[in-house]
Amino acid sequence: MADITRRLGRRHLRGAPTAHIRHHRGGRLLHDGPGISFWFRALTAAISEIPVDDRELAMTFHARTADFQDVSVQATVTYRVGDPALAAARLDFSIDPDTGVWRGTPLEQLGTLLTETAQQHALAVLARTPLAAALVDGVTAVRERIAEGLGTEPRLPATGIEVVAVRVMALRPEPEVERALRTPAREQIQQEADRATYERRAVAVERERAIAENELASQIELARREEQLVEQRGTNTRREAEEHAAADAVRAEAEAARSVKLAEAEAARSVKLAEAEAARAVTLARAEAEGAREVGEARAAAQAAWLRVHGEVDVATLHALTGTRLAENLPRIDSVTVSPDVLTGLLAKLGSAEGA
Repeated sequence: MADITRRLGRRHLRGAPTAHIRHHRGGRLLHDGPGISFWFRALTAAISEIPVDDRELAMTFHARTADFQDVSVQATVTYRVGDPALAAARLDFSIDPDTGVWRGTPLEQLGTLLTETAQQHALAVLARTPLAAALVDGVTAVRERIAEGLGTEPRLPATGIEVVAVRVMALRPEPEVERALRTPAREQIQQEADRATYERRAVAVERERAIAENELASQIELARREEQLVEQRGTNTRREAEEHAAADAVRAEAEAARSVKLAEAEAARSVKLAEAEAARAVTLARAEAEGAREVGEARAAAQAAWLRVHGEVDVATLHALTGTRLAENLPRIDSVTVSPDVLTGLLAKLGSAEGA
């Protein structure tokens, strides 16, 4: 929209670079071009503002396929005003000199023209296409047909309109039909998923079987090596036992030889000691016998001399010697108590002994 300001009863218009301004006064064109600015009088000026930038027109319409199924088409048409003078002559792009607002609705008229033309060509192509084919290749076919139809539409060049691009975003059936159409695909996808799951499980089972076989083979190999190890350990143990037995035999023979030598030496030493002891015992026995003989002879000589002496001594002397000898052998007596009766009896015995 143009920017219009007031100054002392006059108006000043400043246009945008994307807006083509046409200024007429008295049927004569005074200003013509995009992005211009000028002063004008509101009572005598006739101004048109034609947008020359690219415009996007979104459209949605319904169509029916060859098998009588309703579909909705979502499309976008990009267009621009290629001939502003022709567009201003065919459509009302005049603006209010005070506000700069369009007096009519030229863009809505252009939108209606483009929408109806595009819908006409889309309906023509979809009416000859079944729903399944339309859903598969309908977007491309509809886009090409709309672009071709808009390019050959005589009203658009006559209005100064150029179509830049046509896009068809979606072509969708009714919700019930769409759900019905999705069911086989979903079933097929589910079947594919199930088959992939089964294949994955089969691969997993095969891998598990291969792993189990590898583990079993590993266990068999380990058992075989363990058997070899046990045999080798048995051989080594037997060899060590044989070597230990041989060493023990040699050690036993050496110990036996040493024991024999020690026994022989001990026996020889014992024999020598026994012989020495025997000789010493014989010598001692002879010495003791000789001493005993000499002692016996001395005792016999002393006894003979004693007997001879006692045979020559009188009886009184012998009694005195006997009493002396008896007194020597009596125990020690510290005190003796002699009663009158004992003394009387003793004196009586002594008197009778003397009388005899």
